Amino acid sequence: MSADSRKSFLMTDEALTCTAIGREFAGPGAVNHSADEYIHTGFVHTNTIENFFSILKRGAYGVYHHVSEAHLSRYLIEFDR
Repeated sequence: MSADSRKSFLMTDEALTCTAIGREFAGPGAVNHSADEYIHTGFVHTNTIENFFSILKRGAYGVYHHVSEAHLSRYLIEFDR
């Protein structure tokens, strides 16, 4: 992990694996979806990544119909633009 990424904020849901990873970042934060919390302190949310996954899934199903693990990084770059 580079020094710049440690200055980033990691926003996740309440998954336990994310809590451990969050300690590596300058500003870890989590929302508790199981308690109907979708934004915490006006800043912490997961809307951005959920939107990206939605676009990725639509592209994979609608354009490519199949995603090969060998080329997953290429698909991610394609839909990150």
